[in-house]
Amino acid sequence: MPFQCVLILLFCLSKSLNAHDSFNDRPIIGVVTEEINSTIVPKAKNYVLASYVKFLEAAGARVVPIWIYKSRDYYEEILSKINGVLFPGGADLLTTKGYGRTGKIIFDISTKMNDKGDYFPLWGTCLGFELLNYLAVNKLWMKACDADDVPSNIEFVKGYKDSRMFQDLDSSLENKMKSQNVVVHYHEWCLTPKNFTLSGLDKYFKVLALNQDARNMTFVSIIEAYNYPFYGVTFHPEKVLFEWIIFKSRKHIPHDSDSIRVSQYFANFFVDEARKNDHHFSNKKEEDGALIYNYDPVYTGKYENNPNEQTYYFTQ
Repeated sequence: MPFQCVLILLFCLSKSLNAHDSFNDRPIIGVVTEEINSTIVPKAKNYVLASYVKFLEAAGARVVPIWIYKSRDYYEEILSKINGVLFPGGADLLTTKGYGRTGKIIFDISTKMNDKGDYFPLWGTCLGFELLNYLAVNKLWMKACDADDVPSNIEFVKGYKDSRMFQDLDSSLENKMKSQNVVVHYHEWCLTPKNFTLSGLDKYFKVLALNQDARNMTFVSIIEAYNYPFYGVTFHPEKVLFEWIIFKSRKHIPHDSDSIRVSQYFANFFVDEARKNDHHFSNKKEEDGALIYNYDPVYTGKYENNPNEQTYYFTQ
C-alpha cells in the first residue's frame, strides 16, 4: 500500500509539472494586416490599427503583423511560431486577394492544427466576425443593417455560461454586461438569427449573445465554435480601451470603468487561450525581427476626419 501511495503521488506531481510546462507565459499573437490606399503615408500597402495591438498587449501578449498576399508556406511557418491570430475589423471585402485570401488560408491551417490536437485560437472583431462566418460555410449570409456607432449592453442567450468564453465570468461583471451599454458597434452588415440557422452556421458556431441595431433588427453579436477555439464579436472592445476621437460618426464609444473592465475581459480571455500552445520562434533574433516593435505607429488622430488615434503603416 505505501508503494502504491508513492506511485500516485509521483503521478500527480508529474501531471502538475506537465500542466505548468504547457502554460505559455510569453504568448505572441499575429494580427492580420489590411489593404489600404493612404493619403497620410502614400507608399503604404497595408496597415493595422494600433488599438488592436494595444488590446492584446494589455492582456500580456506581444504582437507580430501577419502580411497579406503571401504564399501558403509563409502562413504555415508563421502560425507554427505564434500562439493565435486576430482578424481585425475594417472595410475590406471578404473576397479580396489580400485580407480575404489570407483569412481563408489561416482558417484552413488553424483548423488542421486543432484537428491534430495543436490548440490554436482565432479571434474575429467586426469584419473578422464576418470573415469567420463566411469561411465556416463558404458563403456570406449577412444582411444590411444600421449598427454604426451604436452602443449596447450584451444580451446573452440561454446556455451562454456553458461556453469557454463565459464559463468563468463573475456575477458582478456579468450584471454590468447585461444592464449597461458597455460595448459599441460599428458595422453595416448583420447576421440575423434566421440566417444563422438557414446557413448551417448553427452547426459550427454557438451563439452566445444577440443585440439590436438602430432599427431594432436582432442580430448575432458573439459566437464561439463548438469544436475549435475560434471566437467572434461584432462590437469593438479595443475602441473602448484605446480610441478617443470624437466627431459626427464617432460619438458613442463608452469609456467608463465598467466598459473598460468588460473590454479587458475579452482581451484577457483570448490571450489566455493563446497561452495553451507552446509555439515559438527558433531563436531570439528571429523573434525580435518579427515583432511589431520594429515599426512606429503614426498619430493619425490629428488628421481631420480620421477616427483612429494611431495606425501602423507598412510598405511591404
